[in-house]
Amino acid sequence: MKVTIAQLNPTVGNIEGNLARIRETLSETAQDSPDLVVFPELFLVGYPPKDLLEMPWFIRKVGEAVERLRKVSKEYPKTGVLLGLPVKTGRGKDYRLYNSAMLVCNGQILLTQHKTLLPTYDVFDEARYFSQAQSIKTVKFKGEVLGVSICEDAWNYRRFARKNYNLDPISILAKQGATLLINISASPFHLGKEALRYRLMKKHALKLKKPFIFVNQVGANDDLIFDGRSMSLGKNGKPAAVLPAFKERVETIDTKAKGMGGGYKTQDKIESLHQALVLGIGDYARKCGFKKTVVGLSGGIDSAVTCCLAAEAVGQGNVLGVTMPGPYSSKGSVIDSKKLAERLGIRFAVIPIGSIYREYLKTLSRQFCGRKKDAAEENIQARIRGNILMALSNKFGYLLLSTGNKSELAVGYCTLYGDMSGGLAVISDVPKTMVYKLAEHINKEKDVIPRKTMEKAPSAELKPHQTDRDTLPPYEILDGILHSYIDEKQSIEEIIKKNINPATVKWVIKTINKNEYKRRQAAPGLKVTTKAFGTGRRMPIAAAYEEK
Repeated sequence: MKVTIAQLNPTVGNIEGNLARIRETLSETAQDSPDLVVFPELFLVGYPPKDLLEMPWFIRKVGEAVERLRKVSKEYPKTGVLLGLPVKTGRGKDYRLYNSAMLVCNGQILLTQHKTLLPTYDVFDEARYFSQAQSIKTVKFKGEVLGVSICEDAWNYRRFARKNYNLDPISILAKQGATLLINISASPFHLGKEALRYRLMKKHALKLKKPFIFVNQVGANDDLIFDGRSMSLGKNGKPAAVLPAFKERVETIDTKAKGMGGGYKTQDKIESLHQALVLGIGDYARKCGFKKTVVGLSGGIDSAVTCCLAAEAVGQGNVLGVTMPGPYSSKGSVIDSKKLAERLGIRFAVIPIGSIYREYLKTLSRQFCGRKKDAAEENIQARIRGNILMALSNKFGYLLLSTGNKSELAVGYCTLYGDMSGGLAVISDVPKTMVYKLAEHINKEKDVIPRKTMEKAPSAELKPHQTDRDTLPPYEILDGILHSYIDEKQSIEEIIKKNINPATVKWVIKTINKNEYKRRQAAPGLKVTTKAFGTGRRMPIAAAYEEK
């Protein structure tokens, strides 16, 4: 069977636009005469559609689109279309939905297979919207027996499973006589997941001795990034085709082709991170209607990396870098910011904040009288900068990119309504130690980010001679604790056993917990690790749960 894998980038909610992509794909691949064209999970509405699924008018539009698709399919009578979409259960006055895969050919609906395993962990909340499939069935098509599953249905395989499910849909399909297994997915990216997915799909192919096709969404929607990497595996578990990461690709394969030798090559970890963040910025801006971005440049590593990613994502002519020297800013910070802007070829502006800061202090002098200077005065500078950047965003329609990293966000080393201002927090899921690796990757061919930016001690420059080490443990230690506590969900006792100073561990975890209120007000951030701050980590604010 000739199968076309349509690894495409849908826009959430844009049913008309996504249906148009299906039409275009059928037209463009007609010369290949495919037997079947396969689109990702929930492609018609984009993933994740969230509470749009609770809008009756939205579901009516889905039904109307299906009827138009049936008419379109008559123009290609020898080609089947397999796509993901929500389907009403038809039960009860307050109807529920299924997350479904539908096979349409020559105007007829030949199969509607619903998703069996509904993930409700991390960023997934599918039980909120969908009902579980009541049955699992195959369909005969073009000389094959298709066993169609949807994303999580493939993840109930021993050590790969995140939950203990009662069913294994892939094995059931194989027992029912499926000769070709197809999994349509919207599987979000995180570092290391690409290799994990391949091992999982390979296990299915080898165990069941069936060819396996995995079709994944690509693109970014809000905080989630989808890396694609769709694949066709022979029954020997070897790849017959692997589509690229972070790019749209439509490719026709022959399921009779045997898997090739050489195995599956995963991308370099930091290169994957780089591409994911660039895609995340570009899609967020495009899908939200922004053409230009603005970034506050401090001369530090975080803002430099964010600016480089933005220039790649939206084009250097669409990025404005703004440096805002204050009373404690070093000359080097301004010089390094200017050098970065020149090397990137972006627009650049210098807006000093010294006079505004002095006016603030004068205005507050009566209320602050008799009190020592502390974080209140320091944070005023950050909030002035945030206001300036937001003013530019409002006036010119720029998307403001905030530049705080995961390490800072974890321990509250950021200022509400200051450097946390913005529409997208680009590196909020990238630990500080990884930011440096990303910077080295950006500089691999030539120094775009100035060497002095890479080498100087990190500092907010909000008071004389300030460095992050004044109040934080070394980032190598901090990031290790953060990973153990946030990603691995380990206790204080377990982390201390890793030969880390107990006082440091307790301080870090206490600080993480008390800064939940800040993170709740942060801009959406791009998820690139196994556990990001955001929709996948829902901690209470007004609570008392610290270990003693």
